[in-house]
Amino acid sequence: MAYLDHAATTPMLAEALDAYVDTARKVGNPSSLHAAGRDARRLVEESRERIAAVLGARPSEVIFTSGGTESDNLAVKGIFWARERPRLIASAVEHHAVMDSVAWLAAHQRATVHWLGVDHRGRVDPDALAEIVDEHGDEIAMISVQWANNEVGTLQPVPELSALAARAGIPLHTDAVQAAGAVPVDFAASGAAALTISGHKLGGPVGVGALLLGRDVPCTPVLHGGGQERDVRSGTLDAPGMVAFAVAVEVAVKNQQESATRLAVLRDDLIARVLDAVPGAVLNGDPADRLPGNAHFSFPGCEGDALLMLLDAQDVACSTGSACSAGVAEPSHVLLAMGADDDNARSSLRFTLGHDSTDTDVEALLAALPGAVERARRAAAWKTPR
Repeated sequence: MAYLDHAATTPMLAEALDAYVDTARKVGNPSSLHAAGRDARRLVEESRERIAAVLGARPSEVIFTSGGTESDNLAVKGIFWARERPRLIASAVEHHAVMDSVAWLAAHQRATVHWLGVDHRGRVDPDALAEIVDEHGDEIAMISVQWANNEVGTLQPVPELSALAARAGIPLHTDAVQAAGAVPVDFAASGAAALTISGHKLGGPVGVGALLLGRDVPCTPVLHGGGQERDVRSGTLDAPGMVAFAVAVEVAVKNQQESATRLAVLRDDLIARVLDAVPGAVLNGDPADRLPGNAHFSFPGCEGDALLMLLDAQDVACSTGSACSAGVAEPSHVLLAMGADDDNARSSLRFTLGHDSTDTDVEALLAALPGAVERARRAAAWKTPR
């Protein structure tokens, strides 16, 4: 299979898998006081220190969670509740873990939401954020702008946005799930108050992630129980998952520059060949300032889901840019925010490369894609009322 969906999940790195298996053979709850528990706690704390060291954070700022969705919910809801101010700002192209958290606060906590628009590349305008902050600064609880878009791969100017927010005394959270390990990410240098990362996006296990949370940033817990993780996130600590997660973060960050260079070459070849082979194909996102492994296209005249299944039948795995609800495809909210119409927003596919991607994957895609697009366009035209 040509696996071109690394943004959804990427295979575990060999080093992380070995670390997981080795740790999973040991017994001990990190909250227990006996020797086995203390040994497990030591592994957790060493993992916390290793993650902090390579991501520009202090160990005390690493809050372990079950992954990106929980970290985003904790940051958005927790900071909003703790600050007790009525307004929120989030970009219009956030991952649903942020968007739906913000929408829930609007519906159930009477939050006033400012959705920050983007340009045709999917990029936030710092001046637009400054206008909202200047007008409503004292009422804004928090701001959330992702580091890299999960669909089109566009990178946001996080340090600039964080500095703007900090001048007004407003904490900024950034979802860096797609960015960590793919581009340089430094928590302290970014100026962000909170930052989300997830294990399975960078070669670690599913079910573990972290929220990097500044020590002086108030955050009300979403989960209550044993008071683990600074009393911000209760729950039994997954020592094997955390050890493997730390190893994956270390390896991904260590290899980041070399990997990014290799993947950008492979990505650019994929983009050029798709645009040459498929008439009318449109590259979405910033053509230059984007994730090194991301290539996102609209194929006008196609239904994205149909095209995905046609490629899947030829052992090419990719993703649509849309969400499904009750079996009904919805247009990508990211592309709509970027100015695309409904048809183009429904016709998108995301091809994402990762640490085990090769030229063979691109060759397999190009062998299957032109014929699949032709069939998908014929099917869409047949379904269109005349």
